This record gives sequence, structure tokens and C-alpha cells, in this order.
Amino acid sequence: MKGQILKYFSGGNTAYGFYNLFESSLSGLNRLFILKGGPGTGKSSLMKKIGKKWVEKGYDIEYIFCSSDSDSIDGVIITKLKIGIVDGTAPHVIEPKAPGAIEEYVNLGVAWDSAKLVLKKDEILALRSEVNQAFQCAYNKFAQALKIHDQWEKIYIQNMDFSKANKLTNELIKKIFGKKKKEQKSEIKHRFLGAATPNGPINFIENITEHVPKRYFIKGRAGSGKSTMLKKLVTSAEERGYDVEVYRCGFDPNSLDMVVFRELGVSVFDSTAPHECFPSRVGDEIIDMYKETIWEGTDEKYAKQIEQISEKYKAKMKEGTCFLAKAKQLRDQLEQIYIGAMDFSIVEQIRNELDTKISQHAEKVYLI
Repeated sequence: MKGQILKYFSGGNTAYGFYNLFESSLSGLNRLFILKGGPGTGKSSLMKKIGKKWVEKGYDIEYIFCSSDSDSIDGVIITKLKIGIVDGTAPHVIEPKAPGAIEEYVNLGVAWDSAKLVLKKDEILALRSEVNQAFQCAYNKFAQALKIHDQWEKIYIQNMDFSKANKLTNELIKKIFGKKKKEQKSEIKHRFLGAATPNGPINFIENITEHVPKRYFIKGRAGSGKSTMLKKLVTSAEERGYDVEVYRCGFDPNSLDMVVFRELGVSVFDSTAPHECFPSRVGDEIIDMYKETIWEGTDEKYAKQIEQISEKYKAKMKEGTCFLAKAKQLRDQLEQIYIGAMDFSIVEQIRNELDTKISQHAEKVYLI
């Protein structure tokens, strides 16, 4: 029987630039292999092959996807073994906590022909500069979009009944936790359920909640208290000793999009664009923040203003996405240079050595 695969992002192209949650995602591992090497050196393929092998052996794994290329992964974790492999190159450089004892560097650069790369030095440097510039332009557009989004939120915040929002949140806390409490410190993992990518927004809500029996879909408008509700749920879980998966907003990481309490079989998430979804199975329930907390007629009263803000916001987000696509195109060119200088038979040897180390670790902890 195959294991289960959990998919999420640990890095995001946000309104604050590249936002890194890798430290939280990788916390608690006993072994972490950090891959070094340029673009196109086979890091993602190596991790996918190892992940595929272990999931077929029945182990649950986590795939950490790349927000700048959603066909690639930045990391793989074999959950039960507490072993991970991660791409340790910029922009998600991993800072080791116990080098040699926990973390181990794996250099894929030994598989390239440096002489070939030297001949392409000027082209490599020029492409890297253009890639960085394209990313910066994308982040600038997203930052402008966030300022516009703040205007959008302000309309609803000014027309919100905060006492009703608090009451709704307290009722949900009671539904989820009741009087339950665990005498332990909760473990909180910070991740992204989705990301702004060169292909537009992508999310893994269905995958993340696939084995969660109870799902609460929060509906509402910008500024209607969805993120605040989620933050209060996290605090309540922490006070009661329950572990939490916290999924931050891939556009504004200061906001939350989802919380998952796997021990309780419960997930609560913002089910509005760009990750809008609807109840599809028994146990799904909608919480309508607009209906319950915003003064009636707000949409109609500010319809023209909201439409103008919405159009400006979408335009800036589209511009940002175009720059991400440009960065991806330039990075693909950079990858082709490195691919042409690689001996992938050496990369395959490295993969086999890594897999042997993982198997040896598994045997030590009596899991095989």
C-alpha cells in the first residue's frame, strides 16, 4: 500500500518579496540533506525520485513545491523517518543548526564540467542579473497590489460588526475544541497552501484537506475578519496543546489562509479567490463572514468604488505574474547552460548514495 503525499509551499513570491518559511517546515528533522548546485543540475528530479521510491514503500511523504516553477520541488520529507532533502540554493538558503549531526551538504557541482561553464561565464552572469531584476519587478507590482487591496479591506472593516465577528469566532472555537486540552506543548508548522507562480496562483487545498473529515469554508470579502478568525483559532489550539499546520497567505504572509488540526480532523480555511472552492462532501460547512458580520447593503453602497479597486488590483497582480513568467523564461535559459555541462550519471550515483544513507538510518530506528 502506497503512502500519502502532502503538498505545500515553503517559499512565496509575495508583496514583501521572497518570503521564506523553510525553517519552520523543516523543523524537527533528525537528518537533513542540503543540495547545492546551480539551476539545471537535477536537484528537483533527484528529490522526486527518492520521494517516489519511499511513498511506494508505504511511507507518507511531504513535497515542498517551488513557487517560481510549480513543476519543480524545493524539498521532500519522509515524515516517519524524520528525514528531509532540500534545495539549499538561493533564495532559500538553509542555515544549518548542527552541521554533520543533523544537516549534511550534498554538492551536485561535482557533476558539471567547469571548463564548459567558464566559456559561458558572461552569459550566466547576464542571465542571473536579468532573472533577479524580473523577480524584483514582480515583487514591486505585488507590493502595489497590496496597497490597493488595503483600500478594498478598509471598506469592509469600516462596515463590520466586530462584536458579531468575535461571537462567531468564539462559537467556532467551542465547536472545534470544546473542553478538550492536552498536557503538552503544541507544535506549529508554518507553510503556504498556495503561491503566486509564473502560471498564476496555484493552491493545494484539496490535497492538504484530503484526509481531514471536517472542513469549514470561510466565505466573505477582503477585510471581513477571515484571517483574524484563523489567528484566534491558532492561539486557542496552542493554549490547549494541539498541533497546528498554519498556512499563510501567499500574497500577504502576515495574513492566514488556513489552519489544520489533524489530531482533531478539522481544517478551517479562507475559501475566496484566488483559492475559492465549495463544499463537496459530508462534513463540509460554510461560515459566511459577509452575511454574519458586515452591515447589510455594503456591497451595493460601495459597488462602484469596489469595482474600480478590484480592476486596479487585478491589473497589478497580472503585471506581477507576467514578470514571474519572464523570470521563469530567463531561468530556463540558464538551466539549459548547466544541463549542457552536466554528467547526470554522477548525479544518479549521488542519488543512490543518498538513498542508501536514508535506508541505513531507517534500519537504525527499526522502521524497516
